[in-house]
Amino acid sequence: MFSIIKPFIFNFDPETAHDLAINALKLNYLPKSMFEVENEEMLSIDLLGKHFPNPIGLAAGFDKSAEVYNSLLKLGFGFVEVGTVTPLKQLGNAKPRVFRLQEDTALINRLGFNNDGIEIIKNRIIEEKKNGIIGINIGPNKNTKKQEEDFCLGLKSFFSTADYITINISSPNTKKLRDFHDHKKLNELLSSLNKIKKEKKTKVPLLLKMSPDMREEDISQISDVALQNKISAIILTNTTNINRDKLISKSKKEEGGLSGTPLQSISTKLIKKFYKELNSKIPIVGVGGVDSGKSAYEKICAGASLLQLYTGFVYKGPTVAKDIKKDLIQILKNEGIKNIKDAIGSKV
Repeated sequence: MFSIIKPFIFNFDPETAHDLAINALKLNYLPKSMFEVENEEMLSIDLLGKHFPNPIGLAAGFDKSAEVYNSLLKLGFGFVEVGTVTPLKQLGNAKPRVFRLQEDTALINRLGFNNDGIEIIKNRIIEEKKNGIIGINIGPNKNTKKQEEDFCLGLKSFFSTADYITINISSPNTKKLRDFHDHKKLNELLSSLNKIKKEKKTKVPLLLKMSPDMREEDISQISDVALQNKISAIILTNTTNINRDKLISKSKKEEGGLSGTPLQSISTKLIKKFYKELNSKIPIVGVGGVDSGKSAYEKICAGASLLQLYTGFVYKGPTVAKDIKKDLIQILKNEGIKNIKDAIGSKV
């Protein structure tokens, strides 16, 4: 069905199409049974103190204000990450700010953390009970004077609500955010967050979302800081604001973060490098160009324990998680692997 209506949807600008999708998901009319697959137990994995029915997650950026996460879980995702959530509501950058690069199966966005803010989103999640694993991605407001304090407020607000919290230091659309890739500044931030965890007596997992544009020498330093601060998992990666040379779409020079197929090999290479550096001490969530069983399996074999997608959802539609799961299960059977966990890092 999606292949039939996709040309109609793509006649709208990307944000209008996104709003239509959110409103359709609010109806919550599709039965969960439509997106179930046989032998899904082969994909189940225990991580972050949770049981994931499968490793295919929806990345932050789609359900920015936690409006439709339960409907998204019904589409077959093993978990959903909402946000990025900032302390205060903000509208984000001026439109247009999202661009389809159809020839490259990619997107460029410079949204700028548009969301309803902590208070509204927290109340929404409390009122709308979770029907699965929900992560909350937090970040600072655009005009904040102290980004670290905004992260701390996010943790204080969501530690009792989220199944895990992602510290987003990697968006290219918020000034100075990527400065936290400096190991000293990152250590100060994570130390402050761990102090709050201790004060609140919470064990909520903290995940760290990284940029694909980091320097080679950053990998070892960031790994050390993550280990010292007992980070629960590292998400590799967010969008890239470079790597435009091989693109063919006319919108390739738009400012913002590039996601989708062009990011696939870039993020997979980083996953391999971090997997070697971390030596299985911190699990990895692989993101970037995941839109098929093959691309998912490549990231798992490179060292990812969980996966996330966003652009693949835009281009492949609501059955993308189901299709990936079916393909992954067949790949595992062909390889003689009984459970997905046995494939993690197998090609490193």
